[in-house]
Parts: sequence; C-alpha cells; structure tokens
Amino acid sequence: MKRAVFLDRDGVINRGAAEGDYILRWDDFRFLPGVAEAITSLRAAGWRVIVVTNQRCVGKGLLSIAELEAIHQKMNEELAQAGGKVDGIYYCPHEKDAPCDCRKPSPGMFLRAAREHDIDLSVSWMVGDSESDMEAGKRAGCRTVRITSEAPADGDSDYFAVDLLEASKRILAAGYTPVAEP
Repeated sequence: MKRAVFLDRDGVINRGAAEGDYILRWDDFRFLPGVAEAITSLRAAGWRVIVVTNQRCVGKGLLSIAELEAIHQKMNEELAQAGGKVDGIYYCPHEKDAPCDCRKPSPGMFLRAAREHDIDLSVSWMVGDSESDMEAGKRAGCRTVRITSEAPADGDSDYFAVDLLEASKRILAAGYTPVAEP
C-alpha cells in the first residue's frame, strides 16, 4: 500500500476567496508561495499527493462541474510545469446541508481515494486550514497538519505550519509510522 498527503485546496494550495465568495474562474486562482516546491519534495520522497476539497459553489449553482474541473486541470498543468504533480483531485460539490458522505468533515473523499490509489490511511497525512479539514483527516485515520499563522488553541491537529512548504518539511521529518489505534 502507498502513503499519501491529502491537501485541502483553498487556503493551502491557493489563496482562499473572501468569506462568502468562491474561486469561480482560473483568473481568480492564485497559488500560495512554496506550493510547487512542497509538492515536488513530497513526491520525491515517495508520497502520493491528493487534493480533497469542498466546493459548495457547484451546489449553489455558481459553477458547473465542467468549469470546476477546468480550473483543476489548469492547476495541475501549472503545478506540473513547476515540477509538482498531483495524483488525484476529489471534490464535494454539495451544499452544506445536503446529505452526503463526501463533504468534509466526513471522510468520504479520503476513503474513495484510498480505494482508487491503494493508500494506507494510517500512514498518511491531511494538510488543511480549517477545523473540518482536521476532523476529516482524523476520521479517515490520518495524521494532520493545520495551516495557520499561530498555534491553534484547541489542539485539533497533530502539527501546525504557516504554509504548505513548512507542513511538507514537518511531514518529511516525522516520517510515516502508522497512527496508533485508539
């Protein structure tokens, strides 16, 4: 089985939109510093890199699935040109209140990716910038790194980092021993 680093998109790979807004076109997508370098270093160390992202803008009718996938394709192309490679992108297109098993904090996207890519979740990591990212990662059985400018008071993650590059260095330093069973 393989090991993976799961990445949230908005706020980890790219600048998130203002509260209540969404990234609806490629022209609004801005990579955060160090993202390609972080993904490249993770891949060089043998990690799969999988994006797991809630995209309720689709459920709201603000963006079609084809438009979202075009943004993701362009993101992949830009990362590949910079030396980074994403092995898969999983997204939840549903509204917050729609019953589904894919919207974080549910672990559905992780479980699907694990099946499709032969990933051992107990030796994998989730990097995100929200409480729901951390909860989803833990529910999936992964270790977690929260992207934040200061240590979270609630201790909802195993580590914290200011950006993906720092998170990748923490993951590489920590290695990949299995998460202990409760």
